[in-house]
Amino acid sequence: MSSDTYSEKIHNQVLDAVRRHTQAENPSSFLAVGAGNDAFIVRGLDGVIVYRRTGRHLVQFGGPFASSDAYDELLERFIAYVRAESLHLVGVQLQSYDADAYRRHNLTVNQIGASWAVDLADFSLRGTRFMQLRNKISRAFRNGLKVQEADAGRCEDSLRRIDGAWLSSKGEHARPLEFLVGEIGGPAQRHRRLFLGTIDGDAVGYVSYSPVYGRRAGWMHDLSRRVPGGSPGLMEAINATAIDTFRAEGVQWLHFGFTPFTGLDEALDVPGHSRAFQWLTRFLWEQGAALYPAQTQLAYKEKWAPQTVVPEYVAFDGQASLSGLAHIFRACNAF
Repeated sequence: MSSDTYSEKIHNQVLDAVRRHTQAENPSSFLAVGAGNDAFIVRGLDGVIVYRRTGRHLVQFGGPFASSDAYDELLERFIAYVRAESLHLVGVQLQSYDADAYRRHNLTVNQIGASWAVDLADFSLRGTRFMQLRNKISRAFRNGLKVQEADAGRCEDSLRRIDGAWLSSKGEHARPLEFLVGEIGGPAQRHRRLFLGTIDGDAVGYVSYSPVYGRRAGWMHDLSRRVPGGSPGLMEAINATAIDTFRAEGVQWLHFGFTPFTGLDEALDVPGHSRAFQWLTRFLWEQGAALYPAQTQLAYKEKWAPQTVVPEYVAFDGQASLSGLAHIFRACNAF
C-alpha cells in the first residue's frame, strides 16, 4: 500500500481510472489528473483515490475512482491510512453514489453544492429566453472579437498575459485557484480543448474545456479568464462558439462544473447529516461572497438554461467542521 506523489506512471494510472470507473458520474472527474495532487493506490485493487494534504488534513477529491468490487475496500484502506497518520479526512465533490458509501462507513455527509449541465442535443439560443445573451454575444463580435480553437502550447505567451491581467484585477492578495478547478499545460493538456478570443490580433479571453466521461459524456466548461475592461459578452461569445463546435461533432453534454453552496435541497440530504453545517452552507450562499462568489458563478451558468443539476457532497471523518471546510479552500489555494 502506498501514497505516491504524481509521476508519469501515476498520472497515467489516475487518468485510466477516471476514464474507466464512471459509476459515480462525477462530471469534474478529469480534475483528478491535475498537477500537485497525490494518489492513494493499493496493489491488487483496481482504482485510485486522489487528494491533497493541507496541514493536518487530507482533502480528498471525489470518491474513489474504482471498480465496483474494489471501491469499498479501497475506501476502507484509505480511511485507515488517514487515521493511522493521525490526520483528518474531508472529502469534497462526492456524488450521490459516494455519499451513500461514505455514510455506510460512518462519515458525516452533507450537501456542499451542485454541478450544472446542458443537453446540447436540442440546444438553441433562439427565443426570448436567450435574447439578452444573444445581444451580448452579438455586441462582442461587433466589437471585433474573433474566436478559434487554439493549441495551448502555441499561445503560451498570450495565455500568460491574460492570466496576469485577470489576476491583477482581483486585488493585491488574489491567488489563482487550484485543485477543484482546471489548469492549462502539463501532460493532461492533450486531452483538453482551448477556445481563444482575440480582438485586433490581441488575446482577450479564453475558455478551457475538460473531457467528461460516463453516461453524460461530453465537455466541461472549466478554466475561463479574460482581460479586464474589455468588450461585454466576451466569455459568452467564446462559449457559444465552443457549443457550435461541439454540436457539430455530435457532443451531447456541456457541463458547467461545480459551484459550492448552490442547488441545495433538503430532499437530497443524507441521513445523519449535520444540521449546523447545513445552516452554514445556506448562510454562505446568501452572505459568503467574500469567501467564494457562488451567486455570480451560478448567474453565469443559468444564462445557458442548464436542465440538469447534479448534487455534490462533502464528507467528514467525525463531526462536520468549519476547520474541514477551511482546509478545502486552503487546498484550492484560496488562502
